[in-house]
Amino acid sequence: MNKILVCLAMILIGAAAAAQSGNDIMYVGTYSVRGSEGIYVFEFDRKAGTMHQIQTVANAKSPSFLAVHPSGKFLYAVNEAADPTASLGGVSAYAIDRATGKLTFLNSQSSLGGAPCHISIDQTGKTAFVSNYSGGSLAVLPIGLDGQLGAATDSVQNVGSGPNQKRQEKAHVHCATLAPDNRFVYVSDLGTDKLHILEIDAKASTVKPASTPYVTVKPGSGPRHSTFHPNGKYAYLVEEMASSVAVFSRDPKTGALTLIQDGVKTLPDDFTGQNTSADIHVDPSGKFLYQSNRGYNALAIFAIGNDGRLTKIGDQPTEGKTPRNFLIDPKGEFVFVANQDSDNITIFKRDQKSGKLTYTGQSIKVPAPVCVIMGNR
Repeated sequence: MNKILVCLAMILIGAAAAAQSGNDIMYVGTYSVRGSEGIYVFEFDRKAGTMHQIQTVANAKSPSFLAVHPSGKFLYAVNEAADPTASLGGVSAYAIDRATGKLTFLNSQSSLGGAPCHISIDQTGKTAFVSNYSGGSLAVLPIGLDGQLGAATDSVQNVGSGPNQKRQEKAHVHCATLAPDNRFVYVSDLGTDKLHILEIDAKASTVKPASTPYVTVKPGSGPRHSTFHPNGKYAYLVEEMASSVAVFSRDPKTGALTLIQDGVKTLPDDFTGQNTSADIHVDPSGKFLYQSNRGYNALAIFAIGNDGRLTKIGDQPTEGKTPRNFLIDPKGEFVFVANQDSDNITIFKRDQKSGKLTYTGQSIKVPAPVCVIMGNR
């Protein structure tokens, strides 16, 4: 009997140790091509610097961009669908098992527009913001206490065009980024060269134009993703078509942006090939900014000055093709890059003093990875 109790105790201790191993859970969104099964779930061993797949969640509608709920209990995916011309896309909610990181489907809702390509969750966890690329609109969806998505309670339809008739024939909403104070959401429109500023009512899950409703960037530059400095004083915008970054100072009271550095080049002077810029992130210390270039296939690295301005300090090849999205882990130690067209995620060790990256040699096979994020475990 004592031996049985000892064995049971050892099993329980082992299970508890596994659940509290400290390893991070990673989620990868993909396009439904080249055999992709949907959303991929990995465990990241921080000590070894390796990723191990633990689950695949079937979704054939291109669950491309992902977001984790602030509570860490739920995950949300846009269903971009294989056909970008589809009139309406969708959004799906999943419950996260906090012990294992595995996902269970909860429900789906319409995104009210075609080709949803980005989703963000406000800090209260009550509202989701979905960017519809081909629809040129933003959908606002409430989130219940059980993590399920409600039908959209608000939406904003953008109108207009830009000088590039092929890419800017109409509005193309690409990203909605929440300010650190959770009072405003900034909506990038690639088609109209505008960054719209909306004031949030988190309780009602609605939005309205801020007193300064938008800021305009250089015609034909194509706003894509944006991010904020941790202090909330500065905003950084990827200009996809110009392969550049725009830098703004931010008024915390009104949310208004003022351009302080225009069209910062992200490519080397001697690069002459085709390129479009994609994702952008500031490291946790607020000292460095990184931005991905597709075509040149590298991350541009910038030092951030005390005034928020950028100085380029290098480029890091991503060891893959078409680096769509990337993640700086919350501790600032690693960078994970989703290389969409080479079907791999590559891992880099980050020097927190210099900002430079070193390839670890780890390349994980995932079909058409579009987004990589870390769970709140």
